[in-house]
Amino acid sequence: MDNIEAKFTAMVKEYSKTIYTVCYFFSNDKDEVNDLFQEILINLWRGFPNFRSESSPKTWIYRVSLNTCCNAERKKSHTVSTVPLLVDIDLYNDDDEHSNQIQMLYERINRLDVFDRAIILLWLENMSYRDIANVVGISLQNVTTRLFRIKEQLKKMSNH
Repeated sequence: MDNIEAKFTAMVKEYSKTIYTVCYFFSNDKDEVNDLFQEILINLWRGFPNFRSESSPKTWIYRVSLNTCCNAERKKSHTVSTVPLLVDIDLYNDDDEHSNQIQMLYERINRLDVFDRAIILLWLENMSYRDIANVVGISLQNVTTRLFRIKEQLKKMSNH
């Protein structure tokens, strides 16, 4: 394995949880999550030679991951949805109170537009407003405003 491959592999191992988190935020289907993960890895590999460490690797990985998932989400709206024939296990249906609350939050978040979902994901991942701005490419003030509006939207959804 050459030096570039070793660096890439190490980076993917370090941030694989971050990548999966983004994937899970955009899909609740195990196969689709895996497909998104693979597509993100391909995009990261393609962009890796051009990554100049001007931002942190985590910020770059979030940007590539979110762009990949947002693009996949847009493509989905132009395709016919399919229904899987067999479902072995549903990892998203736990019966404890905590899991139910998380599931309700994800259902509300999934009703947001793609860009707002990306912003709230980064916020839930405890990223600073400045880092969120860098990842999604908007101003710090815009992040503050959008997060306020997103939180208000989510509160209104809980009342319906």
